Amino acid sequence: MDVILLEKIAKLGQLGDKVSVRAGYGRNYLIPQRKAVPATAAKLEEFSARRAELEKAAAEALAAAQAQAEVIAKQSITIARKAGDEGKLFGSVGTKDITDAAAEQGIKLDKQQVRLPSGPIRHLGDYEIAIQLQSDVVATLALKVVAE
Repeated sequence: MDVILLEKIAKLGQLGDKVSVRAGYGRNYLIPQRKAVPATAAKLEEFSARRAELEKAAAEALAAAQAQAEVIAKQSITIARKAGDEGKLFGSVGTKDITDAAAEQGIKLDKQQVRLPSGPIRHLGDYEIAIQLQSDVVATLALKVVAE
C-alpha cells in the first residue's frame, strides 16, 4: 500500500514522502491517526497544494515540543514506594507512575512518550528517564525513587 506521510515518522520518512507500507499498518494505524493519506492521483495534487500549510504546522509543533523539552529538563520528580532492606521495591515504577507523578508537578505527558528501555524500575535510586516528545525531540527527566 502506498501512502503520503503528513508528518515525520521515525524510520519511515519525512513529511510529504510517498512510501510503501504494509496494508494493515497503513489502514489500521497511519490513516486513522491522520499521519498519512492513501497515495492516489487526487491526493497527490491535494497534498502539493497544502504542502506549505502542513510544513508550517509541523514547524510549529516542533518548536512547541522543543519548548516543552526545555521545561521537562529543568524538572525533577520524586516517587515514594515501599522497599526492602536492600533497596529492592515491593512492586515497580512504570510509565503510568511516572506520568502521574509528572502530572502532579504540572508536566503533561502521555505514557507512550516515556521510554524505559530496561523495563520498569525495581530499585531505589536516581534515574534519567527519556521522554520522547516527537521523533526528533527527546527530553531527559530526573527521577528519584525513594523508600516510604
